[in-house]
Amino acid sequence: MNDLRRICETIAETAREAGVHVVTGDTKVVNRGHGDGIYINTAGIGLIPAERNLSGAFCKPGDKVLVSGTLGDHGIAIMSQREGLAFSTSIESDAAPLNGLIADVLEAAPDTRCFRDPTRGGIASTLNEFAAQSSVDIVIREDNVPVKDAVRGACDMLGYDVFQVANEGKMACVVPADQADAALAAMRAHRYGADAAIIGEVTEASPERGPKVFLQTGFGSKRILDMLVGEQLPRIC
Repeated sequence: MNDLRRICETIAETAREAGVHVVTGDTKVVNRGHGDGIYINTAGIGLIPAERNLSGAFCKPGDKVLVSGTLGDHGIAIMSQREGLAFSTSIESDAAPLNGLIADVLEAAPDTRCFRDPTRGGIASTLNEFAAQSSVDIVIREDNVPVKDAVRGACDMLGYDVFQVANEGKMACVVPADQADAALAAMRAHRYGADAAIIGEVTEASPERGPKVFLQTGFGSKRILDMLVGEQLPRIC
């Protein structure tokens, strides 16, 4: 009962922070040993203002790609809990309400092309979706991508690509180049965007091979950043 009360209080606190209302709910009863704890499912309903037109199909060569903070936190946190892994520093999920952050970015960069939460398949899959929808290439600079040392170390140890690890409280967006600095400043001024960064840009795609996402590595080489195929990490999101 104490756990349930704590969960309800957390939901209420987060709903107040996000400025939303919890309007309905349901409970289920299952046989002993078949539920294995409490499961919470949510769905959000919102409106996009009529003057806003956002789509992954609107990316243009010259646009900049931004992320709102460090990548891989959520996926590695879930893996460590499920597999009983211990690290020298604490790795916590990044789950957070981002509606306020997104509103601030739209005010600072009104011509933002699109937003996306890089959950399943991580930032690699999100950017590949943008590239395919807009028929463009996207080039990401590895040195510009914010990743905590503990998360990077865990990925290296476990053999995971941090660019394909799930995130929860982070978002990626594409904005025109002349609005990128304003968008970045708006992110960094928000509590959930302190580690935001401009990580790359949109370029022309070769008609012969089609749209691709490339990673410019810290060693000066370039490799294709593929979309995740299959399920790399167990996840809760």
